[in-house]
Amino acid sequence: MSWSAPDDIFFSTSLAAYLDKKLLVLLRDGRKLMGLLRSFDQFANAVLEEAYERVIVGDLYCDIPLGLYIIRGENVVLIGELDIEKEELPAQMIQVSEAEIKRAQKAEKEEMLLKGTMRKRMEFLDLD
Repeated sequence: MSWSAPDDIFFSTSLAAYLDKKLLVLLRDGRKLMGLLRSFDQFANAVLEEAYERVIVGDLYCDIPLGLYIIRGENVVLIGELDIEKEELPAQMIQVSEAEIKRAQKAEKEEMLLKGTMRKRMEFLDLD
């Protein structure tokens, strides 16, 4: 008894299936990029057209336009196709300007640093 792979098994695991489709690309540094996949190579380096970075802080978000964008494959964590007919965000999300989202990011970062500092100061209590 012999097993043979379906003819399209290799195509389905390739980025070729996503050409000319709207994608979400999650990068190692946590950034979320969206755009149309126009090209790629064997290292998963990719070219997105009409790309933008979606920045989300709490219930605020901002889409920062990037234009034609090249992504180095080693930075890619996840690639997924987006359904262009469905709403991409929950209704409670509020779109803000780039300046506002940068301020919100800074405040969030400062809050996380403060929490980390407080946690470090409380380690001696060994609450676990």
